[in-house]
Parts: sequence; structure tokens; C-alpha cells
Amino acid sequence: MGSTYTKDEKAFLVEIGNRIRELRVEADLSQEKLAFESELDRTYIGSVERGERNISVINLRKIAKALKYKPSDLLNN
Repeated sequence: MGSTYTKDEKAFLVEIGNRIRELRVEADLSQEKLAFESELDRTYIGSVERGERNISVINLRKIAKALKYKPSDLLNN
């Protein structure tokens, strides 16, 4: 990840990634299965879960839909 993010911004990305991972595991989905269901690449899902990506709203919506949640649910713990 580039140095353009502040510590708070990086922490926010990690928090969202952790929330997505938590919901994925609860749904008993592998990263590969979530990627397939959300029409994204498995490596993309992994980098989102590690907080390495500033995920777009559209991709957040795709992931939420695959997990059967609203996008806002991925942002709130």
C-alpha cells in the first residue's frame, strides 16, 4: 500500500477487511468462493481482507451481495 494513507485511514481499511473476513468465515465461504460469487478475483478479496486495498463502492456492493448483507453492514461492526 502506498504512503498516501494516514494511519487512521489504513486502520479503517484493515477494519473493513477484518469485517469482510469475519462475515465470510461465518458464511463458511473460502476466499475463492466469495470471489466467484462476487465476480471478483481471489487475490483481490485477499488484499481487501488484509486492508491493502481502498475498495470501491461497487466492489463493496458486490461483496456484500455475495455475503447476503447490505453494503452498510460491512462498514459497521
